[in-house]
Amino acid sequence: MDLDAARDRAAAAAVAHVSDGMLVGLGTGDTAARAIRMLGEKKVRVQCVATSERSAILAREVGLTVRTPDEVPALDLTIDGADEIDGQLRLLKGGGGAHTREKLVARASKQLIVVADAQKRVRRLGERMRLPVEILPFGSAWTMARLRGLGVDPQLRGEGKVHSDNGNLLCDCAFPSTLELRDLAARLKALPGVVEHGLFLDEASIAYVGTATGVDRLTR
Repeated sequence: MDLDAARDRAAAAAVAHVSDGMLVGLGTGDTAARAIRMLGEKKVRVQCVATSERSAILAREVGLTVRTPDEVPALDLTIDGADEIDGQLRLLKGGGGAHTREKLVARASKQLIVVADAQKRVRRLGERMRLPVEILPFGSAWTMARLRGLGVDPQLRGEGKVHSDNGNLLCDCAFPSTLELRDLAARLKALPGVVEHGLFLDEASIAYVGTATGVDRLTR
């Protein structure tokens, strides 16, 4: 499968939802970046909130107006990628370390439209990659110990040298298939020191998945 073509098809399907006057969230990652470029080419008059510094830079480069979250009361839609998508349209995100901002932007949106290639579809979340968790640098060893106490195996990304745009550490957690996702999400969120995790269980409303021959449209 030509991944570039598949991602372009998915991005184009999502960008077709955008019209003049909208407030649009801009995701992070390769396929989301393709959507940002296409929005610039579409020449629509939109205002945007970016989920990462690199997405904000790209958006400005292609002529889009970027606002801060505090300048925008809510968003009409957000176009964002995913690292894994299961059959219930639940997502695992955070490979790019932007999942905290991505979740904030997604929940401020009337609609989250996911763009991805077919390789991102999985039978269960965590099948191919670890779950990203953003944690505070202060007391990180305690937080890592608490994560292990939940039954996950946390590893600091880049041995602690990789930070999010928020200045926090990123750790990637393997978790057994026996853990119920909603319970795991709640227990992670309740831990002191955890800023946010990469489980997006309810946020997505539509996903466009590029395939070798077209685009699959997934909905709840």
